[in-house]
Amino acid sequence: MARVKLNLPEEFEFSTEIRVRISDINYGGHLGNDSILSLIHEARVRFLDEYGFTELNIDGFGLIMVDSVVLYKSEAFYGEILRIEVAADDFSRYGCDILYRITNKETGKEVVRAKTGIVFYDYERKRVVEVPEKFRGIFASK
Repeated sequence: MARVKLNLPEEFEFSTEIRVRISDINYGGHLGNDSILSLIHEARVRFLDEYGFTELNIDGFGLIMVDSVVLYKSEAFYGEILRIEVAADDFSRYGCDILYRITNKETGKEVVRAKTGIVFYDYERKRVVEVPEKFRGIFASK
């Protein structure tokens, strides 16, 4: 079986902490795979907010997630505090990747590596648009 690989940057622009909720736990007693996208969504919203953006207003445009990759590295359990690091990378004309590294805050053990591909979108005109210059200017040079 071929494994997906996901290279992460050496440095991340942003990090946040989220405690594992009881609703994040599956029948195996650990963090469920279905909760990962929810956790990285929350981290992405906090990341954007740090720079004065929202998912619906990044210099006048929104974003749409077009793909995702999740690599599971270890378990996480109810009540643990996860550190989620976030970075923007691999810019194209219309979008970029948002990369995530999730670690256990106490032990430093890596729990998940993830990526969400995003494109920028004009919700009024219902079309993809080029990466807003303000966003590109902040992150493309890092």
